[in-house]
Amino acid sequence: MKDDTTMARIKRTPAEWQKELVRQDEIDRYLIDGKDFIDDDAIESSLRENASATPERIRSIISKAYDIKLMDSRDVAALVSVGDPALREEVFAAAKKIKKQVYDNRVVTFAPLYCGSKCVNACKYCGFRCDNGSIDRRVLSMDEVEEEARVLAGKIGHKRLVIVFGEHPDTDADYIAECMRRIYSIKMKVRNGVGEIRRVNVNAAPMRIEDLKKLHDAGIGTFQVFQETYHKKTYRAVHPAGTLKGNYPWRLYALHRAMDAGVDDVAVGALFGLYDWKFEVMGLVEHARDLERRFGLGPHTVSVPRLEPAADTDFSWITHWVSDDDFRYLVACLRLAIPYSGLIVTNREKPEMIRSLSDIITQRDADSRVGIGAYAEAFNAHDQTETNQQFMLGDTRSLDEIVRELASLGHIVSFCTAGYRCGRTGKIIMDALSGGQEGCFCKLNAVLTFQEWLEDFGSPETKKIGDEIIDREMKEIRARVPADFSEAMWDHLEKARNRILSGERDIYF
Repeated sequence: MKDDTTMARIKRTPAEWQKELVRQDEIDRYLIDGKDFIDDDAIESSLRENASATPERIRSIISKAYDIKLMDSRDVAALVSVGDPALREEVFAAAKKIKKQVYDNRVVTFAPLYCGSKCVNACKYCGFRCDNGSIDRRVLSMDEVEEEARVLAGKIGHKRLVIVFGEHPDTDADYIAECMRRIYSIKMKVRNGVGEIRRVNVNAAPMRIEDLKKLHDAGIGTFQVFQETYHKKTYRAVHPAGTLKGNYPWRLYALHRAMDAGVDDVAVGALFGLYDWKFEVMGLVEHARDLERRFGLGPHTVSVPRLEPAADTDFSWITHWVSDDDFRYLVACLRLAIPYSGLIVTNREKPEMIRSLSDIITQRDADSRVGIGAYAEAFNAHDQTETNQQFMLGDTRSLDEIVRELASLGHIVSFCTAGYRCGRTGKIIMDALSGGQEGCFCKLNAVLTFQEWLEDFGSPETKKIGDEIIDREMKEIRARVPADFSEAMWDHLEKARNRILSGERDIYF
């Protein structure tokens, strides 16, 4: 039987819910002289003024990026304007070095779990828009949420999820918090250990501070709200007036409110293709800058989704499609411009694109389905159903295949969530990343969690390649004692790995 809170939530109509949601004072408190931090004219002017930077200036910008500080806006404008293929490759090479400097050779995997396709918005590009009659509308019950999570934790082997919601009263903060608690409660016997989700991130609509506190109390990992486009004219064109998402500043300051609610890991992103990608990169950097100005730390991650086909959705009006070459380059630019942040490329992209960026990115999803109830229903990963999902995926391979590929490319696949559960979040982790300490420290936990996953979920072929990578990593760590790792840390690592091989789980530094 549902409690009174749940019943009250369900009884509210979308109109009633929308009326009470937006708090103007939770926008105004962040404005500077009544203005937000995105000045379209200033960004466009900076792009024009810095469009012809010399190779010498670009190389100077690259050199400064190794300081692991947020890049100056004029330098960002110069960097994104580079068109020369050879100079772009210099930027790409620097992006690889900076990723290695900050995050070592780790790549984190996760999966999205879509919990509801109901939405009050009418975003012109989205398959879940409220006026799209081709989409089957559903909101998962708590039992269905658990069933989905059991597949992800027990059959696939994920440790991290990002749970995704449309903007609707049936999937409000109370519902989201309830989803998180149910997912965290799952403990399943798997091959040699325990299947469980250890970190739940949330991709949802902007909320009030009081609602964000509910997510904080439920154990949220990172809170993601993507602005979609920072260009105000385009934003108005694709998000109809009178809808919740049509309120640009309410969305722009969603992460500021999260910070004030105690959620200190937040994530920015833009949907590339809605407007000029150079402008969007500038917008992302300005977003990071205002978070730094207000809270002393920038975004935990930056996501770079590109527009993809969706059911019954017309894209004939799009004039800013991003080419593969430009997409690859903009990811490299973001690695230099916001060097301390994790960088996420998702399965919207095809395998060859993600593979070409594996030395720059820090996170990617794997074995993903973006339909409601799609994991438990066990849809064939290569037979996507448009009417059940928000967009079409470019990479539908299994987690095992993706782990095997990453390992064959020399990456250690990390399933670590230790820092978040030990309180190493927000400014603590950002300072460690900026100082080059986190990549070193997390290498140890990456080894342990990768070994754990291989024992519990890896196919024989993947386990063979993975064990070879771990053996190599162990030799590298041993060679870095005592410069980077103490004898005590090495001893603990060696013993912890043996304990995992003997059946213990969730051992971390």
